[in-house]
Amino acid sequence: PPDSPVVRLAGGMAWAEGPVWFGDGRFLLWSDIPNNRVMRWCAENGAVSVFRAPSHFANGHSRDRRGRLVTCEHETRRVTRTEHDGTITVLAARAGVGGGRLNSPNDVVCASDGSVWFTDPDYGLRSVYEGGCGAAAEATTNLYRIDPAGGIHLACTDFANPNGLCFSPDETILYVIETGAVPNRIWACMLDDGRCAIVRKSVLVTAGDGELADGLRCDAEGRLWCGWGGGAGRDGVTVFTPAGVRLGHIPLPERCANLCFGGVRGNRLFMAATHSLYALHVNVRGDPGPGR
Repeated sequence: PPDSPVVRLAGGMAWAEGPVWFGDGRFLLWSDIPNNRVMRWCAENGAVSVFRAPSHFANGHSRDRRGRLVTCEHETRRVTRTEHDGTITVLAARAGVGGGRLNSPNDVVCASDGSVWFTDPDYGLRSVYEGGCGAAAEATTNLYRIDPAGGIHLACTDFANPNGLCFSPDETILYVIETGAVPNRIWACMLDDGRCAIVRKSVLVTAGDGELADGLRCDAEGRLWCGWGGGAGRDGVTVFTPAGVRLGHIPLPERCANLCFGGVRGNRLFMAATHSLYALHVNVRGDPGPGR
């Protein structure tokens, strides 16, 4: 809406990432990775507090079909689930041939069938600032699927540092941002009938010179809302059609790493951007599917 302002809800983060909305509690969680904490914003009174510290340098978050928090952790190199009683269940810490350790799980989405998909680039592993040990990747940077029974499967091995990901509203397409490619690329990965494997993939969007794509989410009509960077005038959120046509840009004074939809009507866009959390009411609703 033309009279809808961008509102800065919180500041003081070292690197904000991974926002996830809890409609049943009317609050938002997001990561402040270098400060090793997960933050909480309350929609009732605007209060900002620490939800979890230490967080094992948590990055991306999602919710599963039972409303539980699913988290990617850099320091422990694992994907975890927070149960309703607060206990932590490890979903993935090792994968691949020989059960080698993951690099540094980055972003995660949950499907309606109970599966969990996550990316495993090496950014967190290489960065002491973000909870890593300064080491090189021990494995290729892959996309993984955790099936409902808990098995961990390689979904794709040829992405160069896959990062943000999200489903189309009907879950037939998994969008993956490849930040290790220069320029950055957004891939559209077609899934098989069982939604268990990628049958083909193609480049949907290629970022411009000096531009950086990071996290993304779909709205209810399938448009892609992408965290974007590139300096003044290019930092913020860029919106694309399902065919990859650029529709517009929401400028922010900081690079946007990731975002999600939330609010009472699902039409409030929450944006984690470097040192701040921003919000904007928009004229569309986010995809209401499980975990998104």
